[in-house]
Order: sequence, then structure tokens, then C-alpha cells
Amino acid sequence: MVRISEDLIRRRAEHNNGEIFSLEEVSLHQQDIERIEHIDKWCRDLKILYLQNNLIPKIENVGRLKKLEYLNLALNNIEVIENLEGCESLQKLDLTVNFVGKLSSVESLKQNLHLRELYLVGNPCTEFHGYRQYVLACLPQLQWLDGKEIGRGERIQALQELDAVRRHVLEQEADYIEKREEQKRSGLKETTEKQEDPQINQLLSENQNGTHQNPESSSKAHTDAEDKEKEFWEKPCPFTPESRLEAHRHLEDKRRAKEKEREKPKNKTLRTLITADGRVMNVNEPKFDFSLTEDENNCMLLDLHVYRHMDTSLLDVDVQPTYVRVTVKGKVFQLVLPAEVKPDSSTAQRSQTTGHLLLILPLAHGEIKPKKPTARPTSVTSKQNTKKETRPVPGRELLEVDPGLAGSLANIVPKGKESSHKPLQLSQPHQHCGVEERPVSKDFVDDPEVPPLM
Repeated sequence: MVRISEDLIRRRAEHNNGEIFSLEEVSLHQQDIERIEHIDKWCRDLKILYLQNNLIPKIENVGRLKKLEYLNLALNNIEVIENLEGCESLQKLDLTVNFVGKLSSVESLKQNLHLRELYLVGNPCTEFHGYRQYVLACLPQLQWLDGKEIGRGERIQALQELDAVRRHVLEQEADYIEKREEQKRSGLKETTEKQEDPQINQLLSENQNGTHQNPESSSKAHTDAEDKEKEFWEKPCPFTPESRLEAHRHLEDKRRAKEKEREKPKNKTLRTLITADGRVMNVNEPKFDFSLTEDENNCMLLDLHVYRHMDTSLLDVDVQPTYVRVTVKGKVFQLVLPAEVKPDSSTAQRSQTTGHLLLILPLAHGEIKPKKPTARPTSVTSKQNTKKETRPVPGRELLEVDPGLAGSLANIVPKGKESSHKPLQLSQPHQHCGVEERPVSKDFVDDPEVPPLM
């Protein structure tokens, strides 16, 4: 049994930021609710209430909703129209496809002065002779009945024939109530017989335990269950609240049985990753493309083409000296490496553009390969057409000069001027940086507190 809880109403009040005290509209349809409760206390300002397609047998606990304008109770198990006198603002009432057989209960809506629309399509009372005339005469405030507008002439005629129509409607109503009591007794008897049936009890116990004695009994029980299922749906039965409730219970039991079957651990055949003799197998359950290369730094590069939009938290990488294992959403990718690597020095990177997973695996017994030296340009002599290669000397670099420029380099210093190899001498004190010192004036007084100019 599903109860109306505060959490249920808050979840249905997302448009109102989860606040229920100021809620004006709430939809509680298709929730398998079997009783109306708490709404008149928690949601006093409700104007629209949707309760269609539930299992509600009685209209109750809505009389305090003074502002309620529209109440939808279609596809429920309601048999009597009652307890709506307190809904002073009620304008529309929908009771489509219920079990209202007591048509005289419609007179309880006389106090709902603002009621303009009423829907009773699909109820047993609509089959009574004089049904429409009786409702029009009892509820003069109505403007629409079952989606059809009420004309003035039709209403006058209904009022004129009210006494005869009421007498005829009450007779049909009494016959229906008697028939309904018989349906209740037969339904109760049927339910008792089903509960006492040993075959059904055995099937129910086997379904609950989820186990059978042997394969033969399992197949027999499965066949019996299929036969019972077919018999249940093909057996003719009257359309009553009990039959509708029974069908709902049957579907609910099937749904729970399927959920239990899904929760049972499936005996999957585990794929062999490492054999009994210790041999590692190559496995690619996710069926990813990959490439394994070796770079110049003695590292192996494993490029695994992981899905681009897959979250990195779903990847589990395990690097061992002789193999690599990557688990992706429970599926294993395992690759045996051609050489031993260093697991502690290995790194994993994820591409932000392609989503590929790159594993950098340094070799355990590899040597670092030196880079190839770049060749120097060759020098050519003018007299001999031979090429001399200049080899680089470690720790020293030489400046190479084209032999054709030897004459021009010799004329850098002009001839006739001999260079002195004497040590440099300081210039005269009265000259500083090529600027001659001016004569000192006689009126100049040297102040010792002023620092000299540099």
C-alpha cells in the first residue's frame, strides 16, 4: 500500500521549490495510492489536485481545501460521491471510469454552488435509464455534463420529469446494489479458494525462494506458471473494484519477481587472464584498438583507444613488469609486453581531444642511446681541391674563417702605425673622460660637507 507522505509531495512540488505550505497545484497520478490523507492539512492553498489512475476507493480528507477548484479522480475505485461539501470553490470534478453505482449520491454536490463541470463517463450509473435527466435536475448549477453542454430546454424538461425519473433511478440503483453485494461475496469466496489451493501455494513458495528441486520440476513449474498466467487473463470476470485490484496485485507480483531475478547473481564464465602454469594471456574484452611502439628514450608507448567521452574514473590501470592490465567498466584489456618494464616509473596520460589512454613504460634493462652528433660544414682550400672535415673537440669550439677572406682581414689595422705593447697609462688628472677641467674661480670656497662630483 502506497501512502501519501511528505517526501512524496515535496518531490512532486519541484515547480514550487519543494515548498508544500504554499502549493497550489500537485500531481499524484499513477502512484498506486490507496487512500487520500494529509493533503488537507499540509496543502491548504491547493487549487488543482490530480489523483487519477490510482487505487483510491473513497473520497475523503479533502473537505478542508476551501480553495480547491479542480479535482481529478479518474481511473480509481470510487463507488460513492461524498465528502466534497467543504470544497466551496470546486468548479470541476472528474470521476471518469470509476465504479459509482449509487447515482443518488450525486445530490451531495448541491452545496458546491460553483460546480460547473462533472464527468461520470465509464461509471455503472451512466447506464441507468434517465441518468442525464436526473443529474441535470439535481444539480441546477451544472453547465457541462460528461463533456456535453447543458441546454436550457433540456434542463426545464428534466425538472418537469424529476419525480418519475427519480423513482425509476432509485429502482435501478437498488438492483445494482444487490448485484454488487453478490459480486463482493463471490469475489471473497474466490480469493479464499485461491489462498487454499495447494498448487498455487507451491508455485508461490517456489517463486519466492527462487529455487526448484531439479530441472524437471523447474520446467514443469515454469509450464504451470505460464498456464496459470494465461488462465488468469483469459478468464472472464465482471469489471469491479475487486477485479481491478486483483489485476493490479498480479502485475505487482510479476514486477517484484522480475526484480528478484535481476538481483540474482548470474553465473558468468570468467575469462582466464593467467593460466595455472603462470602464463599471462592477451585479452581484449572491450575490443579497443591499440598500438605499442618504442621511442628513443628506451620507453614503450601503449596507446589505447578508449572511448572519447568516457569518464576517467571508470578506468583502472595495473602495470606489471611483464604485462599491462586496463579494466574499463568491468571489461579487461590485458597485453603481454615484449620486454620487462619498470612499473614504478610508468605513467598514464589521457588525451583531452581524443580520449585515448597513453601508457609510458620505461624499459627495465635498457641503455640510454646518445643522440647522433651534427656534422660541421667542410672547409675547402684554394690551392688543393680537397675537403677537410673539422671534428668537434670536446670542451672547446673553434671559429672557422673562409680562406678567401684572408686578405681583407689583414687590412683591418692600417699599415704604418705600429701598435705599442706597453702597459696602459692613466690619463692626466685634469682630464676625465675626454672633458677638460675648467679653471677654479678665486671666489670658490671648498665645503668639506659637500661630496665631490664624480
